[in-house]
Amino acid sequence: MSNQSTKSARLLFGVALTGLLLVSGCDRQSERLERAREIADASLKQITGETIVDHADKKDPMRSVPVEARAIAGKVISDISGQPTNKPAFAVLSVIAKPADIPPAETMAEIDDGNLYIEDEAVLAEALDEPPAAGASETTARAPASRSLELFQPEMGIAPRVKLDPKAREQSMQQIEEATRALETTAQSQPAPLKRTRSLQPRSLEAAPAEEQLAARKIARRSLVTRDAIVAQRDANAVMLDTLAKYKMNAEVTLSREGQMVIQVAGAGPTLFSPEDAKDPSLSFLAIDEGNGCPDPNDIAAIEADPVLATNCFVDDLRASGQFEYVEKDFIFENQFIRRPPSDSSTTGTGTTPSTGSTTPVNAEVTPNDPLWDLQWDMKPRGSGAGQSLGGAGFQEFWTKQGIEGSSDVVVAVVDTGLQMTHPDIAASANIAPGWDMVSDPRMGNDGDGRDADPNDPGDLCNPAVPGSADSFHGTHVAGTIGAAASNNGAGVAGGAWNVKIVPVRALGKCGGRLSDINDAIRWAAGLIPAEGEDGSEVWNDNPADIINLSIGLFEYCPASLQDAIDSVTDRGAVVVSAAGNARIDTAYYAPGGCDNVISVAAGNALGEITAYSNFGDGVDILAPGGEMARDDDNDSRPDGILSTKASSDCYDPVTGEAVQDCYYAYEQGTSMAAPHVSAALALLKARDPEATSDELVSELLAATDPRTDLQCAGLCSDYPGTTPIEGSDGMCRRPCGGRILNLANVPVSGGTSGGGD
Repeated sequence: MSNQSTKSARLLFGVALTGLLLVSGCDRQSERLERAREIADASLKQITGETIVDHADKKDPMRSVPVEARAIAGKVISDISGQPTNKPAFAVLSVIAKPADIPPAETMAEIDDGNLYIEDEAVLAEALDEPPAAGASETTARAPASRSLELFQPEMGIAPRVKLDPKAREQSMQQIEEATRALETTAQSQPAPLKRTRSLQPRSLEAAPAEEQLAARKIARRSLVTRDAIVAQRDANAVMLDTLAKYKMNAEVTLSREGQMVIQVAGAGPTLFSPEDAKDPSLSFLAIDEGNGCPDPNDIAAIEADPVLATNCFVDDLRASGQFEYVEKDFIFENQFIRRPPSDSSTTGTGTTPSTGSTTPVNAEVTPNDPLWDLQWDMKPRGSGAGQSLGGAGFQEFWTKQGIEGSSDVVVAVVDTGLQMTHPDIAASANIAPGWDMVSDPRMGNDGDGRDADPNDPGDLCNPAVPGSADSFHGTHVAGTIGAAASNNGAGVAGGAWNVKIVPVRALGKCGGRLSDINDAIRWAAGLIPAEGEDGSEVWNDNPADIINLSIGLFEYCPASLQDAIDSVTDRGAVVVSAAGNARIDTAYYAPGGCDNVISVAAGNALGEITAYSNFGDGVDILAPGGEMARDDDNDSRPDGILSTKASSDCYDPVTGEAVQDCYYAYEQGTSMAAPHVSAALALLKARDPEATSDELVSELLAATDPRTDLQCAGLCSDYPGTTPIEGSDGMCRRPCGGRILNLANVPVSGGTSGGGD
């Protein structure tokens, strides 16, 4: 990029940001969001496809292992779709709605201070006897997800579906009543909801067998079907039938136990991709949200001819009915990989060595024997001494000081693209628990079907006509950082938590992931709702998540349905960790990083500075290693990306520099890479203190941080007008970053820890 073009981009960035600062007020949210998109669009462009070859000739411990245990991908993938990401995409004629005035879902049990409160102890006995799921794929059959109790079998499957056709109104009303009866049957046969009374005696779980503790934990998470949710959905269907009649459309509505409804309206036409740039016509059901709304709801002819306009009008009409708590489009979320910035792009800091909270070399005795460990600067103790990294998160120091590398009793769910189940470091790992494929649309599934028990990642390439585009296998890279890979096994990389239970929940497929699928994936991961087996029976997550990782993003205010899902699982004790986003904008304009009740994670580089691409702002809770591929601040002749698991092609041998056709490890960068470091940290903290509540874990996490220096949280004054210049710097200003730097070395040694994990 020329100096002139760089200056022009910075000028546009500054002008747009100034405009954003002048726009305020809840009644102008759309205008503020559009200004935020202008800012992101003015950010410096990224490039792709540069080959990384290392010719360093130095002694390297990885020389003793076979090439396949050390080879690394040599190319950085392009954006998943090749489309601009500053405006959200959505699934045409797919809408999410929830009727108003539905109270939070009830549960049949509650765990408080190690005691189980339950109305009917027979439920606990039945939970202990739950049979394994039938039909689980071979790759997920190690410890299958559980079938439901016999008393949880609705007549119409777990999620009744209603077909609404205004031309056949009587039949539609009959279907509504049948679905209502099916939910009522389930509600009548399920256990009684918990009612805390003085006469209710708690059962202590402190000395209970592990199997009983797990069963109690599962039933305490599960949502019951309530009469309020049933009636509200019945009445909402009648309103939707009237709206469909107005626009001469029909639809299928999927109901739920918590009241969230997904409406699929018939008749989508080509929108996102033109015939010239799409080899796959099935992609035409996606559209870019231009924010145009429904200019004339009475122009029925125009609405019938334009599926995007029809979606807008249908949403607006349902909102105006007053029947719903929220109505919104089925937005498409993307992974939060980031493409490599140009070598002459501005960074956030000065590139000088910052001061750190601890620069004294640490005698880190716990060192994994994985051959690529030396390249994992992100896991090293934070500091400038030998064996340290200024951007390190202190995992190695935690392992050494605490004597803990994790615990298989701690569950982290990764809601993402799924896992490459045949990856050698994952296939050999004892850390993988059964997951689920929540991608409902076969056009996005890329595996020939919809939801099922197989969370394997078949690839997510959206538009093959985009040069340099490829399958991301994003979830495999994210999960590897947490601990999906077998660590300390003499091959590949080490995860942050060597012992942990990873539940892969596939919610992103070809071209991204539907909001409706992500909402269900979050709830299933936490154990609130069941999935639906091939025979229509309920399949619950047998390992409800302590921590849910969301390395995904949408350039939009937090959708109401997503906030609803997040609130539901955090109310039941799960911690949700989210990537802050890669648009170089305040994370308030991004989801889920800008949602409430999440740990929002910005990305840091190998100097501990916030990266050039990372979102920032008061909504950011913590900064963790996300990588910056164009830099080599640790001077190891390799890019400062995050190295993790991911099967790839076009690789190289880091010892000889020779080309290798296939490999299983890759550098990537993004807030997607930062979030799993925090999820791994939480898993270690939970292993250290198994009885800690979610609030206590978050407090411990935020205490395990270092403050940032001004230059670690800086940006060019020309990029951030109105900010305060940093004395002694060359044109740098304090940037509104938010959060502190993750450093697990700050966790105090637990007096009751005997060490070792399990």
